[in-house]
Amino acid sequence: MAPNFMNLIPALEGEEMVFLQHITRDLPEERLMTFVALYNSKRRKTDQILLGCVLGFLGIAGVQRFMVGQNGMGIIYFFTAGLCFIGTIMDTVNHKRLTFEYNQQMARESMAMVSSY
Repeated sequence: MAPNFMNLIPALEGEEMVFLQHITRDLPEERLMTFVALYNSKRRKTDQILLGCVLGFLGIAGVQRFMVGQNGMGIIYFFTAGLCFIGTIMDTVNHKRLTFEYNQQMARESMAMVSSY
């Protein structure tokens, strides 16, 4: 049975949905529900990351990097004003990619946790 991730995970976008369907295709229903619960608690939405990028223009640069677990880059952005705003501008343009890469990592971690049960 193919899971309908659109109903299980809010604000799920196309590329992320395809990725999730690919990695969970062999999971039984019970483990799939466990995976969805774990993944849902860890994932970030693209609008959250975009908001973090916008905060960089208001003087709190690097928030988006902290949100995706890139603490070193977050510190660098904070002390260099988002690498003189160039990094913040690039992150604003590429916020969907930044979010998708983070969510892929969280999906892999969640899958590893579910598989170890």
